[in-house]
Order: sequence, then C-alpha cells, then structure tokens
Amino acid sequence: MKLFSSNFFPTLAVCAFTGCLLPLTASAQLAPPSPALEARAWLLLDVNSGQVLASQNADNRFEPASLTKLMTAYLAFSALKQKSLKPDQVVPVSTRAWKAEGSRMFIEPNKPVTVDELLRGMIIQSGNDASIALAEAIGGNEEVFAQMMNREAKRLGLANTNFTNATGLPNPQLYSTAQDLSQLVVALIRDFPEHYPLYSQKEYRYNNITQSNRNRLLWLDPAVDGVKTGYTENAGYCLITSARRGERRLISVVLGTASESARATESQKLLNWGFQFYDSVRMYTRNQPVTQLRVWKGASDMVKAGFTSDLYVALPKGQGDKIKATVESLQPLLAPVSPGQRVATLKLEIDGKLFRELPVVALEPVPVAGIFGRAWDTLRLLFK
Repeated sequence: MKLFSSNFFPTLAVCAFTGCLLPLTASAQLAPPSPALEARAWLLLDVNSGQVLASQNADNRFEPASLTKLMTAYLAFSALKQKSLKPDQVVPVSTRAWKAEGSRMFIEPNKPVTVDELLRGMIIQSGNDASIALAEAIGGNEEVFAQMMNREAKRLGLANTNFTNATGLPNPQLYSTAQDLSQLVVALIRDFPEHYPLYSQKEYRYNNITQSNRNRLLWLDPAVDGVKTGYTENAGYCLITSARRGERRLISVVLGTASESARATESQKLLNWGFQFYDSVRMYTRNQPVTQLRVWKGASDMVKAGFTSDLYVALPKGQGDKIKATVESLQPLLAPVSPGQRVATLKLEIDGKLFRELPVVALEPVPVAGIFGRAWDTLRLLFK
C-alpha cells in the first residue's frame, strides 16, 4: 500500500470549471491488457477505490442462480441487526421449504432449526430449503420476501436486478448483472462485517449430513474469504469471489462458465491479474484538506475542501509516481456552503492522459455574510 507523502499535495493546481462526468473505471489507454476468460460475463472490482479494473458484458442481464442468496442473506442480516430475528430463534419449517428443489440442508418440519443454523445452511451448503425458511420467517411468505428483496435492491442502486424468489431457482423475471452483483457483495461486506466470515467456512454439518462449501478457491487460495457459487442449466456455473491481500480487497464476478472447475479457474485467473498488474494507492485521508477554495458572499472568504472518506485509486503498477492531480473549482462558489457539498472536481492524470475524476466536497460550513459583505462581493463579481 503506497501513501503519497505530504509534499505531493502542494503541487495541486486549482482552476474554475462548470461540470463534468465522474467515471469510476480505469482509463483503457493506461490499463494492462485484461485476461481472456471463458465466461459469458465477468467483472473485477477494486473495493478500496470502487474502480472496475476490467469487465466484459458487465451490464448484460443474466440469470443469477444461487447468487440470489446474497440478497436473501443481506435481508436476514438486516433483520438480525434490527432484532426482528435472533440467532437462536427457532423457525418453523413449512412444507414448501421442506420440499424445496435443488440443493438442500435437509431441514424437516418436525425438527427444530434456528436462524443461525439456517444461515449456515444457506451460505455454506447453498440450501434452497434454508433460504425459503428464512424468507418465510422474515416476510411471512416467499412472495412478500421477494418484494422486500427488490425494495432493497432499489435502495442499493442495483438498477438491472429483479428478484422473484429467495433461492435463485429459475424464473423468467429473475435477473441481475455482474455489475449489480459486485455492488451487492460490497454492501454485504461493508454493512455486515460481523456476519461475512460465514462465507469463508469450508463445510457445515446439519442433520448428520456434512456438506462442503462449493467455492473451491477457499481451498486453493488463502487470500480468498468468500463469497458464493451458483448454477442452473440456463445460468451455467457462476462464482463471485472476494480475496484480500494486505489491505487490498478485490471482488471478481464470473458468470456462465461451462463447469465447476472452469468457474474456479477463471475466477483465480482474474484475481491474480488484478493483484499482479494493479496497485492500490491511498492519496488522501478522510477529512484531510486537499485545497482551500474562494467563497463569495460568505462569512468566510475560503472553505477547506477534500473527501469525507479515505480516497484510494487503483493504478497500473509502476504508475504511482507519475500521477498528477488538479483541482477544478466550481466557481463562482456562493455562500451558504454546507459540509459535504460538492465544490470542485479532482482530476488525476498519468503522462498527460486523464485517468480518473472525483468530486471534492466542502469539509466545513460557510454561512452567508452580512448585508454589507454580500453587497461588496456582488460588486466584485461584476468586475471579475
């Protein structure tokens, strides 16, 4: 992990601008060639920076199969956090859950099962029966739970996703994308770090039956700590993987491969490429002033500006020392200014080529000046 030294920041140039787009993807001219994958769609995300390092068909809709259970888990974790569910709570097993098709943890109607056991059965064993039982415990029935899933998807900004059930069993209206699924995993890890370790468990025993986690990379790569496999005939073999090396975390989404071994091989190939060819660079720390900007008609003439969280960028290896940062201020910047208000854009260039653009926000409030201060600045702006 590289951290820019303090003598980097004074080189910032500041100029005025009127607005621009803020892409999160790395510049194609600067990036090393991405690997060729045998999959219908795929994506590699650098979590710290939020940058997509490489992708193919990432916005195309595909059947997510058991990757659907990521949202089922997200809602279950939310219910635990809100205390509407408890880990040791016994959940009744309906006939619908008991007779679920596909992969199962083998729950039974007359045998008590707890929320904690169902979570492990769903996450580690990919049990459809466990997923339905949890959905019924949270939503009353699976149909209402699917509506809850879609509301949560909308809240998380998953624009190309629609859920029809808690399991991922085939349905013409069940779909998602590699892009949306990557963001769902980011939200799950970010919002429920206390539950995420369940995805790294290699096996679980319930009802005297031991089943292994289908994510082969948990055995092959010590950096991998999750996340989920999926398969149906239409979806093919799918795998979302998260790996952490040092302070870096990458998430790979690989959809529609030909076999269990292929989804593991292609996912490993993508993760290795990302760790090998990219560095994660922390440019600024949370609430660190990047620059000070002129404010008009305010009680103060200047406002400190920066970022409300640590700013990371993912760069091709060896490019960190070549990066140049320029702040373009939104001018004229008029009071009042609120903390968190966008006031500028940070442009990053490497060898004169635009690499990334990011919004810069005010780190402090600037209230409106008195009547004479406002009048004076109005006159000054007329001649500016």
